[in-house]
Amino acid sequence: MYYVFIALYVCGAHVAACFSKKVRTMLKGQIATWRKLRQNIRPDSRVVWFHAASLGEFEQGRPLMERLRRQRPDAFILLTFFSPSGYEVRKNYAGADLVCYLPFDTHVNAYSFLHLAHPEAAYFIKYEFWKNYLAGLHRRGTPVYSVSSIFRPGQIFFHWWNFGYAKCLKYITHFYVQNEQSRLLLLKAGIGGDCISVSGDTRFDRVVDIQRQARSLTYVEQWKRAEEGPVMVCGSTWPPDEELILPYFNAHPEMRLILAPHVVSEEHLQKIEGQTERPIVRLSQYLMQKKNAEEQAEEGPALPDCLLVDSYGLLSSLYRYGQVAYVGGGFGVGIHNVPEAAVYGVPVIIGPNNGKFQEAQDLIALGGALQIEDADSFSATLDRLIRDEAHRQKAGQAAGHYIHSRTGAADIIARDTMQG
Repeated sequence: MYYVFIALYVCGAHVAACFSKKVRTMLKGQIATWRKLRQNIRPDSRVVWFHAASLGEFEQGRPLMERLRRQRPDAFILLTFFSPSGYEVRKNYAGADLVCYLPFDTHVNAYSFLHLAHPEAAYFIKYEFWKNYLAGLHRRGTPVYSVSSIFRPGQIFFHWWNFGYAKCLKYITHFYVQNEQSRLLLLKAGIGGDCISVSGDTRFDRVVDIQRQARSLTYVEQWKRAEEGPVMVCGSTWPPDEELILPYFNAHPEMRLILAPHVVSEEHLQKIEGQTERPIVRLSQYLMQKKNAEEQAEEGPALPDCLLVDSYGLLSSLYRYGQVAYVGGGFGVGIHNVPEAAVYGVPVIIGPNNGKFQEAQDLIALGGALQIEDADSFSATLDRLIRDEAHRQKAGQAAGHYIHSRTGAADIIARDTMQG
């Protein structure tokens, strides 16, 4: 059944490519993978393979890649992505020797990929369990580590009708899971206890590293100091998030906003600008105006009430400038990176679709994250955070302490798996 599903998936992707630029990009990238492997990997290369579905999983794997580079400079780090949203953003990641797409999980692709890459170890991040690749690695005797994986009772592995897909769990050398529930589920599925460690989530190590290395954005510091009033940083927002945020912002002149949407397209940016009734400037335009004014020794541009971030890569540094953070996605497929904001010790507002995210559930229980359901609960939550400083500080401290107290997973995994 799995092989039928893969065949249908491949056919569906080729049909979808006729209508979707994203899918076309992925298919072209998969074709290019074969050339990249032949050109860059030598027979004597000591390849260590990291596979991440997309950008979030990359961030979880990054602390391990950085530790591997320090501990084993001889290793050739191969990084693969399945999703264009991960590959296109990180295709030039300097921490890897080669970055490419992972071809579809067919027998032929798995055999050819492993023959060309010949990894001596493989790290699959969080949810990635491709049966043909894992079976091929198992046959080659290659150790495979499942990193920051998390399991729930409803997943296909734990149903009687899993059509043999659960067998791929047997091909994993060791699971480094996020919580005790995941360990117990694996035990029930027949995985030996000596093959499972509850190590936590490597994403906490990553966000603490980011906090330590965060860029000081002078223009944002100047903007924040220029006027009084609370600043809310909203990251990875989608239209349903913005339908709550922007009306509140329009009605509260004492508040200032940094808004970084998940999709930075001209259409989306224009829609946000059309919904905003107060001064708003795209960050790129603000910086250009500021630069021109400095060159001509003139007074800089007027400071807006809202900075609209129209580029990628800044969000992790921007959260430090807020008294309150909002992380988007909770009214869609699921919230984005909550630890990225919480690490700065600020309370984080999130939407209701967060049940699959352990860190969100923990933070809600501790008071560091606050779940909202609609416009009314959003307004009530933000009103209290803005007006009640003691409440805001308590929530922020809970958020920051939670993140910093849960680091160390990357060191555990590196210690166990990265001996030369």
